[in-house]
This record gives sequence, structure tokens and C-alpha cells, in this order.
Amino acid sequence: MSQKKTCVLLINLGTPDSPKTSDVRSYLTEFLNDPRVIDINAAGRAVLVNGIIVPFRAPKSAKIYKELWDLWDGESPLLTYGKKLQELVQAKFAPAEEVTVEFAMRYKNPSLDSVLKRIESKGYDRIVILPLFPHYASSSTGSAIEKTLNIIRKWWVIPEIKIVQSFYDHPGYIQAFVEKAKQHNLAEYDHVLFSYHGLPERQIDKVHPTIACNTCDCDKTYKPDQRSCYRNACYETTRLIANSLGLSEKDFTVAFQSRLGKTPWLQPYSDKVVEELAKAGKKKILAFSAAFIADCLETSIEIGDEYQEIFEKHGGEKIQLVESLNDSEKWVNTVHELILDQL
Repeated sequence: MSQKKTCVLLINLGTPDSPKTSDVRSYLTEFLNDPRVIDINAAGRAVLVNGIIVPFRAPKSAKIYKELWDLWDGESPLLTYGKKLQELVQAKFAPAEEVTVEFAMRYKNPSLDSVLKRIESKGYDRIVILPLFPHYASSSTGSAIEKTLNIIRKWWVIPEIKIVQSFYDHPGYIQAFVEKAKQHNLAEYDHVLFSYHGLPERQIDKVHPTIACNTCDCDKTYKPDQRSCYRNACYETTRLIANSLGLSEKDFTVAFQSRLGKTPWLQPYSDKVVEELAKAGKKKILAFSAAFIADCLETSIEIGDEYQEIFEKHGGEKIQLVESLNDSEKWVNTVHELILDQL
């Protein structure tokens, strides 16, 4: 390995500083005003976010975040596991390798501004930027990279920069989820649900302007030349996990959760699929949320609680969430491998 003095910057999306309404309001304001998240004209976004979404959503979201904090001993699991991942990956490097691992959030704390200020002061020869999003999306990976580079470009000395854009098909990431799934007896479940975070179709269309998202067949056939297409990447992750578990196509469904607004988002919608599966007589579902490498609101509450209620209401019994990768040994080793690939 080269002896360049290297800093690895792990970045996740973010979390409110607490479940208090004021902290949730502050988080949502920063998050939803990002033009990569709500990609409409600036004036329209300002009115929509600051005048409608945040004032009405913050009190409701605060209650949900309180449920999440209570489930995880009064802490944000996204922050807790981010710090643990940083520590465990750091331990993989010997002092002589001169690799420092840092962790930051795109929104709120630990902020990219504060962490990068510390990084700048250390005079690294090289920075490896590793957004913790398996599948590229402009609203997550793109935003994290953009803000990081916007801060670094103002430095007097700009170091060598390496970027990990995605890792949705990395064997270690796939096997880490397979190991989590094997903690459950698959034979006990009627069906498997792969639920990914949703995106507006218009954002996918911008990745490949000549192909409309709703006409593309990447749900049937992987497109290796479209690695930055979120939908294409999600379906490929599903195929790789399903194949490793010996699942046939009739055994699982891919769906997308957490939509916002009335414009078309990636379909099918997870809550609707859960309802349909219950009505079709399915009693037990095993659910993956492989877009998230750490448990969070979308896994623990949205799938674990809200979808469970929908499932029971329509005749189902149990949705068992496959735990996220969190601080599992296989996941820690995978992050280490992703870094080594850049060195």
C-alpha cells in the first residue's frame, strides 16, 4: 500500500439532533431545501418546503422520531452505527498505514463542515470519499459528494481525491445481507419483500434522458452500462441476494417506500404491495430494506411498525424485517475492502 497520508470520509444522510419538534424542524428544513432532494425551481421549493411541508410535517415526524429513539435506547441508530462503523473500520488499519477514518452526516451532525475543517487541518495527501449509500442517487450520493467537493475546492491545498460512487453489487455487501437473512428460517415465510427507498421518476429520467423510467426493462434485465440508474441498481441487488438465497422469481417482490407528494415515484409502492400480499392470503413476510446499511426510521418504524399494521389490517400476521448491516463483521470487512480498492 502507498504510504500517502490518507483520510477516509464515511458519509451518511443525517438525523435530527433529538426527537424534539424544533430539532426535527431544523433537520427537515436543511434536508428538503437541498435542490438535489426536491429538484424544482428555487422559489417553488422554498414555498413548498418552508411554507407547507416543514410546518405541517415536523410535529408529526417528531412523534415518529420519538418512537425510533425509544426503540434504540434513546439514541438515533443511524448515528450510533455510523460512529461504531468508523471505529471498527479504523481498527482494521495499522498505525503505520497512515489511514484515518472519519464519519459525517450530509445533514445536521456531525456536520460535513466541521469534520472537513478538521481534515483540512491535518494536511492529508489523499481523501477517499465513501458515501454510505449502496445505490447511486443524486439526492443522496450526489448531494453528499457535491457538498464535500464544494467545501474542499475552497482549500488552499487540494489533496488527491478518490470517490466510491456505489457498491450495490459488491460481493461483500451482498453477502452481508445474505448472512443477516440466514438468521431467519426462510421456509417459515410465504413471501420475501425487497423494499427500497423511493425516488421521483423524473430523477431517474435525468440519469438516462433518452429512456423513460416507466418504459425501461431494467426490472427484468440488468443494464451494466447504467450503473448510476437507481432503479437498475436496486433490481440487480435484489437478483444477487435472491440468487444467493436460492429464491425463485415467484418468491419475492421488489417495491419502493417513502414517497412524498403527488408526482409519480418509482413503483410498485411498498405499502400497496404489503396490502396486496395480505389480501392474497400471505401470512408471514420477510422484508429486506437493502438501500439502508444501518437501521433507521425507514426500517424500524416504516416497515417494522407501519407496514405491520397494514399487513395485519388486511389479514396478514407478521412482517419480519431483516436487520440492517449496522456494525456486523462482514459489513465492516466490506467497507475496509472498498477503501483498500481506492488505495
